[in-house]
Amino acid sequence: MAVIPPFEIFYVEHRDAVFGFLARRLGRAAAEDAFQETFLRALRAYARLEHGRHLRAWIFTIAARVAIDASRTRPSDTVSLGEEDAGSEDSRPAYLELEHLAEELPPAERAAVVLRYGYDLPYSEIGAALGSSADAARQAASSGIRRLRRKEGWHEGHR
Repeated sequence: MAVIPPFEIFYVEHRDAVFGFLARRLGRAAAEDAFQETFLRALRAYARLEHGRHLRAWIFTIAARVAIDASRTRPSDTVSLGEEDAGSEDSRPAYLELEHLAEELPPAERAAVVLRYGYDLPYSEIGAALGSSADAARQAASSGIRRLRRKEGWHEGHR
């Protein structure tokens, strides 16, 4: 079982990668607020962690959720829907569709699925975010998708 490091060490190890991720998704100005919110949420939950495995995936999952929340409050700043989707209330960005579906996945799979299919990141970037390789990220995303397909209501129409 992996040991959970003190929060300060965890923060120093992940802050640059998390900020970079948020800046790419939200822009630098919005990323600053999202970064603070991400680590605030992590700090609140840190004492309840049972082990130190997959901490990188865990923090990136929190960051992805914070980015989703930020896009809900400022959709015109963060979400480009395209001309055909702009007037449709039923059209939602892929990451919003995946949010509720991926919640029950193990942390690494959840992060890989959301980052790949919700944010369309390449496996090399996902691997870096998860602290693994592109191949490991591909395997985690594939495993997560298989789990999602087994859930009722998941069909080939989802990306």
